[in-house]
Amino acid sequence: MTAIVACFGNVLRGDDGFGHAVAERLAAEDLPEGAVVLEVGIGGIHLVQELLRGVDVLLVVDAVDLGRPPGTVVVQRPDVLDVATLSPERRRDELADMHLATPEKALMVARALDVLPGATLVVGVQTVDTDRLGQGLSPATGRAVEVAAAEVLRLLAEHLPGGD
Repeated sequence: MTAIVACFGNVLRGDDGFGHAVAERLAAEDLPEGAVVLEVGIGGIHLVQELLRGVDVLLVVDAVDLGRPPGTVVVQRPDVLDVATLSPERRRDELADMHLATPEKALMVARALDVLPGATLVVGVQTVDTDRLGQGLSPATGRAVEVAAAEVLRLLAEHLPGGD
């Protein structure tokens, strides 16, 4: 079995660099066989290209806004839009960004291409500010990096054989 941990975010937009920070943290870990960390940044098209090879598990790491206290780490199944159900005009609008800068867009295209793994989860952190120009995470988001990395490792162990 294979797994991709896709870490999204823009390191030049404050807390939006959360995915990058988690990717750096996971680089220090001995991951289960078949697992790779992919630092996607804001180029989700690269993730879709990797999924074309066939992947069993996809864990997306990103900043989220769910109205929770800053630094809260959540794991959830993403609600992925099915482009086949959209009108041609809406489909064109949804697919206009071919860089697929957000996880939602990348997952939508992966689903349309039938390469989105059934085991797809988002490990997100409630951030403070993803619009601030500049590098560096807020204190609450910075503290959540370790928690999110531990959650990714737990999920990999749960989903990959021999991961325990």
